[in-house]
Amino acid sequence: MGMQTQALVSASWLANMVKRNLVGPGLRILDTSWYLPMMNRDGKKEFAQSHIPGASFFDIDECSDKTSKFDHSLPPEQLFADYVGNLGIGNDSHVVVYDASDYGAFSCTRVWWMFRLFGHPKVSVLNGGFRNWVKEGHPVSGTYTKPDAVCFRATTDRSWVKSFEDVTENIRSQQFQVVDVRPHERFLGKEPEPREGVDPGHIPGSKCIPFFDFLNDDGMMLSPHELKKLFEMSRVDLNKPICGTCGSGVTACHMVLAAHLCGSPGASVYVGSWYEWFTKAPPEHVVSEGKNKIRGG
Repeated sequence: MGMQTQALVSASWLANMVKRNLVGPGLRILDTSWYLPMMNRDGKKEFAQSHIPGASFFDIDECSDKTSKFDHSLPPEQLFADYVGNLGIGNDSHVVVYDASDYGAFSCTRVWWMFRLFGHPKVSVLNGGFRNWVKEGHPVSGTYTKPDAVCFRATTDRSWVKSFEDVTENIRSQQFQVVDVRPHERFLGKEPEPREGVDPGHIPGSKCIPFFDFLNDDGMMLSPHELKKLFEMSRVDLNKPICGTCGSGVTACHMVLAAHLCGSPGASVYVGSWYEWFTKAPPEHVVSEGKNKIRGG
């Protein structure tokens, strides 16, 4: 892999590693499948039936801050370290993440970003995901042997996380560009959010690039050339600071990966995203073209 870990690895590369029995302390594979309730899928159950041989299941809801009232908030540093160490991941492990979504990538970019956030750049996304792995005819397994636990030391790069206060202050100061990856209609406030009690709309001054636009029809990430064109068309300047936001801080990480592939590492994420924003922001900071512009409260 060279000194610099590639952000994307191909199914054929990973299948070759699996075939040569190289999955172990030096190479760990994680199935990070997580779905919205309306998707009617259970990532953990599906993992138990079928996964990439040697993979472990990474549960985004388990590895989170349980004291937060928002879903899968970022885990405290030590919780993350213990959680991944328990899956046999040490500071020298190359970690490959994937999910089994129909998109080709849905939740895995969030775990890719979390590893980097907690000081572990040796992490890659399986390009095309489990969907493509199966399509290419690579082997799957229904058995799981838990790896031996090891010690993982985490260090957090706080500049990669933006808080509600940061994003509020940014409306005035314009220190960074906010890119929302929810579908356009939700961004505009014309289609409902997939969550009770939350109206659609967006943060003032934010731009919209739906997360699935970073992927092609086969669920593969677009080439850097195509990604650069997409950012340009969306009037997002890759040479200036960028912060991703979405519904609850998961798919926003597609934008971080896309920027990274374009040579702009270190985009930040507003982890609370729209659900926190809608809950806390004053009405004038909830921009909507929909019918219900006025929020009862």
